[in-house]
Amino acid sequence: MAKRDLREDEATLWRMVVRDIKPLRSPRAPRRAVPVAKIEPPAPMPEAARSVPVVTRRSFVPAPSVKAAPRPVELSVGVRAPGLDDTSWKRLSRGKMKVDARLDLHGYVVQEAFERLYDFMQRARVRNWRCVEVVTGLGSGQTSGLIRRELPLWLQRGDLRSMVLAVVHPHEANHGSVRILLKTRRR
Repeated sequence: MAKRDLREDEATLWRMVVRDIKPLRSPRAPRRAVPVAKIEPPAPMPEAARSVPVVTRRSFVPAPSVKAAPRPVELSVGVRAPGLDDTSWKRLSRGKMKVDARLDLHGYVVQEAFERLYDFMQRARVRNWRCVEVVTGLGSGQTSGLIRRELPLWLQRGDLRSMVLAVVHPHEANHGSVRILLKTRRR
């Protein structure tokens, strides 16, 4: 490709871009004073040229590329999670998987119920349980079923979500308990 000469406005823009750039120095290279050239601000543009979008110095600064950690898929009760094999999903969703432990949260205040669930899940991780059941009850009264509604949100927390593969109701007609399939450590 043939080299072309920069127009005056392009040259001025380029000088504005590179004016704050300092060359990298090798640790072995001696320090030298480098004279800094003074750059005059560009002359004001005529009215006709102002209809062209103005490019500022910030336009050339690339946005930092931050690779966010992949977020786990949002947890939904009764929805198969990606990465779960057919056999495990069928056994879990049909209620055929053996339950290693059961936690009953009947009669607890919401905060106490969360603390009990958190301790239970940590114990499940330590003991390498595969499937656990949490009974919340359907709820009654004015605040009917707060624990039942909050449970999926609690399981979505980063510290608990990393342990959970899938959540289902053990029986279609009973939404007062859930079975949780947990990730296990390889032996």
